[in-house]
Amino acid sequence: MKYEQSHPEIRDAVAKLCADFPGEYWRKLDRAQAYPTEFVTALTDAGFLSALIPEEFGGSGLTLSAAAAILEEIHLKGCNAAACHAQMYTMGTLLRHGSNVQKQTYLPEIAKGALRLQAFAVTEPSSGTDTSALRTTAVLDGDDYVVNGQKIWISRTQHSDLMILLCRTTPLDQVAKKTQGLSVLLVDMREADEKSLTIRPIRTMMNHATTEVFFDNLRVPAKNLIGQEGKGFRYILSGMNAERILIASECIGDAKWFIKRACDYGRDRKVFGRPIAQNQGVQFPIAQAYAKMRSAELMLHEAIRLYEAGENPGEEANLAKMLAADASWAAAEMCVQTHGGFGFAEEYDIERKFRETRLYQVAPISTNLILSYLAEHVLDLPRSY
Repeated sequence: MKYEQSHPEIRDAVAKLCADFPGEYWRKLDRAQAYPTEFVTALTDAGFLSALIPEEFGGSGLTLSAAAAILEEIHLKGCNAAACHAQMYTMGTLLRHGSNVQKQTYLPEIAKGALRLQAFAVTEPSSGTDTSALRTTAVLDGDDYVVNGQKIWISRTQHSDLMILLCRTTPLDQVAKKTQGLSVLLVDMREADEKSLTIRPIRTMMNHATTEVFFDNLRVPAKNLIGQEGKGFRYILSGMNAERILIASECIGDAKWFIKRACDYGRDRKVFGRPIAQNQGVQFPIAQAYAKMRSAELMLHEAIRLYEAGENPGEEANLAKMLAADASWAAAEMCVQTHGGFGFAEEYDIERKFRETRLYQVAPISTNLILSYLAEHVLDLPRSY
């Protein structure tokens, strides 16, 4: 595959790091549904997870395109950034809306790896993607907020020190719009006792370290409120474009991994005295997967360009995420089909990556919700929900 890559030096460094974590490392973790602690530690020590933290707070102060290159390269090399990517995109809430005291307190510690900010608690069992309908509440009591409620599909909670929590601080019947009255708290989970914060792991079809979380009169210092009370919905939305772009970059990395594997196998595997990739029935699906990947990659580059130019590329970021997720899933299907029975064998890593990349059709935002966004905000069609 011949195309120009951005940030080649960063990609080379990431590739060298990933070489120390081959397929067997991930297969072993997958069997045990265990967290890749060594991998995350290596990324942290190399400074990759603090890429977007400004230099004044101990980070690298890199651009979003550099962060996207890091995540893409991780997936291209057969690894999985889902164990730690949230530290990049949740950082935006604290960077853009946190107080100077909060940033000076937490960002340097996160940058050097003394603290982890991996948990992003928004989704609830009863509300799903209807974020404004969430029921977790935070009531001010003296110098603390008292939090009660439940969250679900909150990944990496057991491997994070800090949590970005979206909760309702003003009852729904007391606000003019249901998106009002939501606030963001920075929760230091190290200070919570077992009675007030309960974390339950959820076993899933891929090794994703996701959980459901219960809050029972959890006390969070009022000084940990990010920004203004009641403005939290807007703060969360403001980071969504960066999240979409970064997740799209992972999907592109996955797609490239599947395509390369299929090409290599297609050249080497001989049936009826000839390489199977000589047959158009094998090579055409590979070429189609490549075309889908390249199209999605170009949209991703456009979204990054607009974002770094200071614009708010909602359309482009959502398109990049949707097209990249579709491209990675199409490449995964193709790669399994190219390998035949061997595609289902654990030792080839294809079935693991197949399961991992399926997630991006659903999370962190479903394809259907992206289509609804495009219909309403781009095509000016009536709101469907």
